[in-house]
Amino acid sequence: MFQGEQETGETADPGATTDLPGTDTTGVVDGQGLISRFTDGDISPDDWGFLWTSIGWPMVKAIILLMVVFFIAGWARKIVGGAARKAKVEETLARFFGQLARWGVLLLGVLAVLQTFGVQTTSFAAVIAAAGFAVGMALSGTLGNFASGIMLLIFRPFKVGDVVSAGGVTGKVNTIDLFTTIFDTPDNRRLIVPNSAIWDGNIENVTFHDKRRVDVAVGTAYDADIDKTREVLMAAASAVQGRLSSDDPVVYLSELGGSSIDWSVRVWSSTADYWGIREQLTRDIKVALDGAGIGIPFPQMDVHMQRIDQPGAPA
Repeated sequence: MFQGEQETGETADPGATTDLPGTDTTGVVDGQGLISRFTDGDISPDDWGFLWTSIGWPMVKAIILLMVVFFIAGWARKIVGGAARKAKVEETLARFFGQLARWGVLLLGVLAVLQTFGVQTTSFAAVIAAAGFAVGMALSGTLGNFASGIMLLIFRPFKVGDVVSAGGVTGKVNTIDLFTTIFDTPDNRRLIVPNSAIWDGNIENVTFHDKRRVDVAVGTAYDADIDKTREVLMAAASAVQGRLSSDDPVVYLSELGGSSIDWSVRVWSSTADYWGIREQLTRDIKVALDGAGIGIPFPQMDVHMQRIDQPGAPA
């Protein structure tokens, strides 16, 4: 028996935990025995205090923080979207910027909540970055369409309602989304074209300007008088109903073709009336040339048949 035990009359308890200087093991001990005390129904006020400090209060803070984050995220979406609309940004892009701001705030809020539970957000961010890289590689084509959609919405080479030739199709633009653009063709077909196919090629905005020039090519016979032909064509062009009177018609002698004298008759019309004016001008030119006795050559093929007697064939 040791001397200290004789003087104090106390013996060491083998199950007791000895605290080392500078070490706090209370939380560890309580945590290890908490489950067993719950199952036995022996819950002390200290256990409830431990639950509150270790689980309850962090959860309350997380809920409050999430509520604040959701409020700030909605506010950020409205502010960013409103600023984009004031800057006359396309509506689809304005909504995208607003949603981007909202999700950015929510992501920061989730990281802050994880920190309240002791989660190392540095490693979490690395996992997100790695996952983002993998998803980006898998969806490279989709991301290309997305980037092209952003460029179309920022630079706006066309808008909804314009008639456009792009991506191998021609039609009226119905919708411009972040990944695709929807066209309606003149024969009422719906075409959905990836934005990358549009942005990577030539874009022709047919209805960008308010007026267009109508060109009609016509060929006349070589035996027709050139000056008289010009007068007839000019009279026909000047009499077209619906053309823009602010721009004079033009009759241009383009070339001497292989079988005809080629002319180009040009008038100006509003963009909305282009096809109607073109049809009317073509009709009036034909009627005027017929009335003046000026012929319009057309390709002909003469077939000459010659009989060849085969040796031994009956005559």
